[in-house]
Amino acid sequence: MRAHPMVGDSLVAALLLLADLLLLVLDATTPHPTIKPWYVTVPLDVAVVVPVAFRRKYPLSSAYAIAVVGIAHSSLQLGISSLAAAAIALYTLVVYVGRRMALYYLLVQLAVMAVQFALDWGDNNWLTLVLIGLTFAFSWLLGEFVGARRAYHNEVEARLHLLETERDQASRIAVAEERGRIARELHDVVAHAVSVIVVQADGASYAVRSNPDLAERAVQTISRTGREALTELRRLLAVLRDDTTGHPRIPQPDADSLVELTERVEQAGVRVRLTVDGTLTGLPAGVSLGLYRIVQESLTNTLKHAGPGARADVRIHREGDLIEVDVVDDGAGKANALVMVERELPGGNGVIGMRERANVYGGSLDVGPEPGGGWHVHAALPVGDEL
Repeated sequence: MRAHPMVGDSLVAALLLLADLLLLVLDATTPHPTIKPWYVTVPLDVAVVVPVAFRRKYPLSSAYAIAVVGIAHSSLQLGISSLAAAAIALYTLVVYVGRRMALYYLLVQLAVMAVQFALDWGDNNWLTLVLIGLTFAFSWLLGEFVGARRAYHNEVEARLHLLETERDQASRIAVAEERGRIARELHDVVAHAVSVIVVQADGASYAVRSNPDLAERAVQTISRTGREALTELRRLLAVLRDDTTGHPRIPQPDADSLVELTERVEQAGVRVRLTVDGTLTGLPAGVSLGLYRIVQESLTNTLKHAGPGARADVRIHREGDLIEVDVVDDGAGKANALVMVERELPGGNGVIGMRERANVYGGSLDVGPEPGGGWHVHAALPVGDEL
């Protein structure tokens, strides 16, 4: 009915027509019929109910078509369709068009009925007037109620659409801010690499004749550092920008700082077990920084959402040119559903930041609740030289 409103309106029109035809049949069985012959009654019955089927598509046209045909239908007293169709038309105008047009239509109907009653006044006309007044009043009130509900639902849908737009904008802003922060950090890494190259090149130029072995080691250092710097520049692409904040540059942490990080988190009340399978030495500076930040953000979320008393297990596994990081906490005994609700609250920019860090290096990030409670963060970062 809601998907195809015209089907429902056609059904209502058919029921009204059936009611009038039933009155015609019953009247024909009496000794003294009062209703006009069928070749007059049936066309008027059909004409007065057909606009009901189109009331939502053409509300004004349907309403006044009912009013025009209803004059003849009600004057000949052919049934209840003219009054019922007029009431439905009034309700439709209140809901879909507006109070002003509905009021004009109501005044037209009342004027027509006043003329009809003035030309043919009877003893039972007062009862008919009360019935007509109650019918129109009910139609108007029902239209006001349904119209208010439609307006409320439209307002709710508009607000939901606005909230979705704001949420998308907030996500984009968070991604942009995190990319800017990553760009500044990697800018420091690249600047450090270039500084090393310059220093090593100067040293090699002085030692190339007096100490060839030292010069050769310097050149090897330049080659390794330069390739790492070029790899970082390639990863940056369009997100690289200058740091114009004016803040002094601070050396960034790396994978070697994970032990210190876990100790700080333990001091805050979360018991952390760090397991490293493989060596983390020789990692590109950006990858090492990204690894550190992902673990840091995961443990920060554990401390924030699970609270003191929780346990976290940090497992780092390096195999060839791939590093896999798993950070699992027990949620401090909280139920799985509660953990999910807490960590999906608006403003989850930490997960966005971790995912952006992984994407910068061609890696991936998966986060989600554990079956028995708690939270699981899994990240995979490629380490291989891209050149």
